[in-house]
Amino acid sequence: MRKFLSIAAALGLLAGCQCRQGSAPAPESEPVAEAAPAAPVFTSEPVPASVEARMRGVSYPNDAEIKLSDLRYLRLSYVDFEGREQVGELVCNKAIAEDLVAIFHDLYEARYPIRSIRLIDDFGGDDEASMAADNTSCFNYRKKTGMRELSKHALGLAVDINPFENPYVRPSRVRPAGASAFADRTKDFPHKIDKEDLCYRLFRARGFSWGGTWRSVQDYQHFEK
Repeated sequence: MRKFLSIAAALGLLAGCQCRQGSAPAPESEPVAEAAPAAPVFTSEPVPASVEARMRGVSYPNDAEIKLSDLRYLRLSYVDFEGREQVGELVCNKAIAEDLVAIFHDLYEARYPIRSIRLIDDFGGDDEASMAADNTSCFNYRKKTGMRELSKHALGLAVDINPFENPYVRPSRVRPAGASAFADRTKDFPHKIDKEDLCYRLFRARGFSWGGTWRSVQDYQHFEK
């Protein structure tokens, strides 16, 4: 397992950063996160057999074109919306594992609030259910919304952060359902990702693109590489 040091100090990103507090509408039942250990956890390893068993037939179908050996299992400490320290799980492509460990380490150090970080398999592989629960996730072998082409999530190369407050917006639809209040990005509200946000700056510093600047649709939760 590997541990990575913070990059935020070198980038000068944390100076003057104010983590937004408060909460937004969310489902009635909050996900129960793993209790935080005594020390923060930021690890990356090949997908363990126990995690593979959870993924098989859910986020990882038998006909998936990507190999499990190309994926990595991450355990990441984070601070939830109530200020409590938690440990979450992500599966991602090995090509961005080091990036994600470093980014989430810096978010944790800055006390940046994240609702939850759980595998999409905890939601039956249902992207809509994961978004409705405001869950941060990465790998899910699926197609792009309304298209035949595979999503970057199917390659483990995209991450969705606090998706309820940062929805997928197109003229005719906002996803997840119930997040329409957060579609107007001229308004200020807690947990909003924009170009001034620490999360945006950390991902962009490591070469990720942001769905919030797409033309035909805006996917404010989405970072990909």
